[in-house]
Amino acid sequence: QVRLVESGGGLVQPGGSLRLSCAASGVTFSTYATSWYRQAPGKERELVAAITSAGGNTNYADSVKGRFTISRDNAKNTMYLQMNNLKPEDTAVYYCNLSRDSRRYWGQGTQVTVSS
Repeated sequence: QVRLVESGGGLVQPGGSLRLSCAASGVTFSTYATSWYRQAPGKERELVAAITSAGGNTNYADSVKGRFTISRDNAKNTMYLQMNNLKPEDTAVYYCNLSRDSRRYWGQGTQVTVSS
C-alpha cells in the first residue's frame, strides 16, 4: 500500500518561508520522479516543481523560479519543497506526487496560506 504523508503547511506572512515535506512508504521511492502541485480555490491543479528520481534534474513553474527549491532524500524516502519570499498568490493546497511509467500517486494535500 502506497502512502504519501505531507507536512509543513500553514499560515505565513508575505515574504515569509515554509518548508513542505512528503514522506513516502510502500513504494521504491528512489525509482520515481517526484513533483509538487498546487491547487488554489476555483483554479485547476498546476505543476509547481519536479525532480528526477536521482535528483539530478529539476524544473519549476515560471511563477516560483528563484523562490522555491525542490529536493529529495532517497535514503529517507522523503521529498521537500523549500518556499521562500512567499506571496499571497502562492496560497493553495499543495500536493506531492510520485510518478513512474503509468503509475501516479498523490499525497492528501497540505494547505499553505500567505496572508498578512
